[in-house]
Amino acid sequence: MTKHFFGDTAVLLGRSLTHVTRSVDTIITTAITPIAMMLLFVYVLGGAINTGTDSYVNYLLPGILLITIASGIAYTAFRLFLDMKSGIFERFQSMPIARSSVLWAHVLTSLVANLISLVVVVGVALLMGFRSGAGLLAWLAVAGILILFTLALTWLAVIPGLTAKSVDGASGFSYPLIFLPFISSAFVPTDTMPGPVRAFAEHQPVTAIVNAIRDLLTQQPVDNDIWTALAWCLGILIVTYASAMAIYRRRVS
Repeated sequence: MTKHFFGDTAVLLGRSLTHVTRSVDTIITTAITPIAMMLLFVYVLGGAINTGTDSYVNYLLPGILLITIASGIAYTAFRLFLDMKSGIFERFQSMPIARSSVLWAHVLTSLVANLISLVVVVGVALLMGFRSGAGLLAWLAVAGILILFTLALTWLAVIPGLTAKSVDGASGFSYPLIFLPFISSAFVPTDTMPGPVRAFAEHQPVTAIVNAIRDLLTQQPVDNDIWTALAWCLGILIVTYASAMAIYRRRVS
């Protein structure tokens, strides 16, 4: 069955992408919340926030990109939950296909949809004055970090998609992830925060990821933040993938 994994995943990916293209509002809705936040913070609150940079949108964008991903993965859990409840998984199990290809199709669909949303958000940021002199390698590094972060959170979304008892339970888990960047360096420098909040902000994954992306885009020296960011992304990815696959095997056995 393993030798058919890639072919089976491609076929099921096409099925999932077809569903997404038939409801383009999913991608639009995913991008609207981050764009609204970016407009609010840049044009309403930005003048009162001192980040030590000339352009607040340049400072803000990395955090907005992570919020975009956190918003988008809720739809992965939602689509997976609907497939579980509709009985389509049982139908797939009766067919000669690689079982893990069903989950990977949902994960790759999430990756494609989120990348489109990220491009939309960056496009709006450019209209708002975002500029970067980063070279090709820096942009590739940013893309790599965002892809790893998307995969890590998507596999996290698979878990409630497989185990939730209701639609709200399947998609509601993403709300804490959306608000996590607010307690990080995404919107303001962490040294402006009170002690306990600052300690949490500086040692949670979003801050390291945001700092690494910001340094790459602004052509600043990249310190240990990039390695910390990669360690967080890979660590979350490994744990969530292993947990999701273990749950899935129990469900289909």
